[in-house]
Amino acid sequence: MPNNIIQMRDIVKRFYIGKPNELEILHGFNLVVPQGEFLSIVGASGSGKSTLMNLLGALDRPTTGSYLLDGTAIEQAKDTELSAIRCRKVGFVFQNFNLIPRINALKNVELPMMYSGMGQRARTQKAKELMKLVEMDDRLDHQPNELSGGQKQRVAIARAMANDPAIILADEPTGALDSKTGRLVMDIFHTLNREQGKTIVLITHNRELAAETDRRITMRDGMLYEQ
Repeated sequence: MPNNIIQMRDIVKRFYIGKPNELEILHGFNLVVPQGEFLSIVGASGSGKSTLMNLLGALDRPTTGSYLLDGTAIEQAKDTELSAIRCRKVGFVFQNFNLIPRINALKNVELPMMYSGMGQRARTQKAKELMKLVEMDDRLDHQPNELSGGQKQRVAIARAMANDPAIILADEPTGALDSKTGRLVMDIFHTLNREQGKTIVLITHNRELAAETDRRITMRDGMLYEQ
């Protein structure tokens, strides 16, 4: 049986705690994601997707409830531990790519490996392999402003894979792309999931993309509903 990469139990997230304008965004849900699953979470704006994404990626902690990410209790972890978890266990892919504009594509992919302490030669070699995986090995020296949206997103996926994370979190990864380019990006995710066994959580409002994944969950008013 596969391990459960994500185990969330009774997750509640509140902001402005104890103040008159206290706001509860997530209302006590459970979520289990087995290793190797390709899961999509679909929801409209205001449903709580961004708040959930921040919790899943250890960018924030739940107010109450428990979250085990690949065996680590996130709600109990210190800030320094969370930083290490984000670096080593989670690969992030965002709608707006989040590439560093001053450095070339290869250096962007190398960055997470540099932060995790990998040596120069090893990280350059691995970055080149990852760029080849996403069919961008002919653009190693290009600056982000010399790349199309689809090319930037492929670099971002290579960067997300840099430290061989337990999970890839993709937040509207095709949202800024045309349909043909978005198709290419989704094909890369399918390849990573199928051939490398990567666990992928796709957060999207696009139900057609969600229909391609192993399992779909709808988020509405801070709760999760399985389809």
